[in-house]
Amino acid sequence: MSEKLNFGNVEIPLSEGIEWTKKYRDSKEVAGEKITGYLIPLDALKLVLDQDIDAVRAYKGINNAGEETLIFVGTKFDSETGIYKDVFKSGINAAKSEEASAVVYDTSRPVPPFGDPETPL
Repeated sequence: MSEKLNFGNVEIPLSEGIEWTKKYRDSKEVAGEKITGYLIPLDALKLVLDQDIDAVRAYKGINNAGEETLIFVGTKFDSETGIYKDVFKSGINAAKSEEASAVVYDTSRPVPPFGDPETPL
């Protein structure tokens, strides 16, 4: 990746979303996986979006409760390297080292069990 991405239209028809989620669940790589999605509270998204960023990256992790989760980090495009670089905001421990005081955002919960049993997705 050497140039800033044009994400284009981010809306897709529900029928295509249904097709994509079915394809994901049926793929060899994830067959039998328990987690099919994440519930993402608006507070986490607002905090990460309230930065001077170009995009958001989501990393997968396992939280202290043993649940799969997403960790959100804002990113800023670096035209010299052609890479979207992670941006870390200082948090409540700002007196500590830069890495110790930096925050990332996680309040996502795995689906299932935090899913909509009636969704077509």
